[in-house]
Amino acid sequence: MKQITRTASLVAVSAALLGLTGPLTASAATPAHSPTPSLTWAKCTGTGLDPRQQCATLTVPMDYADPGGRKIDIAVSRIPSEDPGTRRGALFLIPGGPGGSSLNDPSGKGQKLPRDVRDAYDLIGFAPRGLAPSTSVSCGLDRGDLATSKLRPWPAPNGSVAENMVTARRMADACARNGGELIRHLSTTNEARDLDRLRAALGERRISAWGVSYGTYVGAVYSQMFPHRTDRVVLDSNDNPDPTRVSRAWLAGYEQGVEDTFPEFAKWAAAPGNPDRLAGTATEVRPMFLRLAERLDREPIPWPGANPEELNGNVLRQTLLDSLTRSSSFPALAKLILAAQAGTVPPAPAAPPEVVLQNITAVSAGTLCNDIAWPTSAAEYQKGVAESRAKYPLTAGMPRNAMLCAAWPFAPKEPPVRINDQGASNILLVQNERDPATPLAGALKLRRALGDRAVMVTVDSTGHDAYLANGNACGDETVSRFLADGERPAQDVHCTATEG
Repeated sequence: MKQITRTASLVAVSAALLGLTGPLTASAATPAHSPTPSLTWAKCTGTGLDPRQQCATLTVPMDYADPGGRKIDIAVSRIPSEDPGTRRGALFLIPGGPGGSSLNDPSGKGQKLPRDVRDAYDLIGFAPRGLAPSTSVSCGLDRGDLATSKLRPWPAPNGSVAENMVTARRMADACARNGGELIRHLSTTNEARDLDRLRAALGERRISAWGVSYGTYVGAVYSQMFPHRTDRVVLDSNDNPDPTRVSRAWLAGYEQGVEDTFPEFAKWAAAPGNPDRLAGTATEVRPMFLRLAERLDREPIPWPGANPEELNGNVLRQTLLDSLTRSSSFPALAKLILAAQAGTVPPAPAAPPEVVLQNITAVSAGTLCNDIAWPTSAAEYQKGVAESRAKYPLTAGMPRNAMLCAAWPFAPKEPPVRINDQGASNILLVQNERDPATPLAGALKLRRALGDRAVMVTVDSTGHDAYLANGNACGDETVSRFLADGERPAQDVHCTATEG
């Protein structure tokens, strides 16, 4: 890894000296338009897909330290440029997660892109290593351990982490027992290497990218490892790149993210005329929520068909986290709160098939735990949880608690990539001010790490995912101009709500 990092840094300096920070011509961006023989495109399987979307399989090394060893498959997709005459290159749609897929995104969110962006690029999706229909992994976890309120390390009502440490060991042991060799080779750096293999297979000298949530870290790492292979890079809803903490910092970000976002829910929940109104004023919503969560800690309500089959305080808190990612989820959260106050529950929420949850969970666990070693001391987590509960009661200590990575039996194979300001100045960050999952505070740390390589668009909006989702028109237009024309603001900008 030291050699890779050193080489990447040298190439980044060379790229800057060679003037590769400006826009490419269409011919320069695509010296070899046709895919190489390693990709055979065919009609995609599945329903609801754009008939133009094509699918293929890319074969890559499972272990890049042993490139001649076992191979795995990466499922990829594309919708070609809608105007080959103005085609610039390939736009990689990098999903969040870890555990997310962009395989159907060329047919999905890719079609929300303005026409001039769709003209400029082939839209490229993929299922990251380990995630079906790529060569897949599973931890074979107990069904109860697949509950979101269990996967997120919510401490006991009294703040104890003892059960979390037991759960971490049980889940980590299952992953080691059932995950096979591949689970040891799931990592952000290997995903970046897979993407560069895909770039080569597509015949592209350089690629553009739109990474969202965890995908912003993948995009940043790719830009650091392969700076001479990047064209226009958009990082949307940005992860803290702290190389000493990585995923621990992302989990910790929920503390501030929920505090940033909850007031918007409170205003909505107290608005006159709201059929799901929870309180007379916004200031009453927070103490009401905390009281209800504490009551459910003591007196859970049976919830047949749910996982777990009860509405307890931590299930309510987890539902809050999930609901704050987009305002369209506020009504469902309010209805759950109203039902719980009356001692009832709504119908159990639908869940993906267990085989899908097993796969997603294994990819997430493998990536988070292989990227960096987590502390193993229960005392360290207990101290962090106590501090967090006192300062951030809405998240009850969860963001500083022990995930299964605290008991992960495998040491990281390489250190995390350190994101720095060495490389082409071709990155645009877009970030909502109020984001529960990837808060502005963490995004600013990525902005500082990138230095002059990046410009940041901060959007006065609420929710996770900004561009073409929960942002505003000003932010969307700024990102679209950059992708289509290479027009990037000269300095960081702020898109106010009135502009959106």
